[in-house]
Amino acid sequence: MKQVTASDAKIDINLIYDGDCPFCTSYVGLIRLRSLYNLKLVNARDQSDVQQRLLGLGFNLDEGMVMELEGEYFHGTHCVQRIALLTTNSSMFNRINSWVFSKPQLAKVVYPVLVILRNLVLKMLGRTRING
Repeated sequence: MKQVTASDAKIDINLIYDGDCPFCTSYVGLIRLRSLYNLKLVNARDQSDVQQRLLGLGFNLDEGMVMELEGEYFHGTHCVQRIALLTTNSSMFNRINSWVFSKPQLAKVVYPVLVILRNLVLKMLGRTRING
């Protein structure tokens, strides 16, 4: 049996997203992180305690996803920038995601547009925003 060392341990990442949003659900389904990370996807719609905790910390999930990594939180643009830095190049989606969101100035322009589109799509589908 192989002995587990500190270098074998994976770093846990919680990615909290809106499971009612088709864009968010597709995005989290397509990203692939490097093998040293253990990604746990958390649908905020199923976890009202998580929603409330994040809102109490000042993170509005209607304005962006949240990544929890080693006790630090990254929200919205900062979240997708962090994801871009941690992804593999295993797919065209990951390569494009990394290219767009690893550039802070470009991410600051693109991400808010995606949030606006998310809110429009939720409205068209008759779904509510997470925080009303």
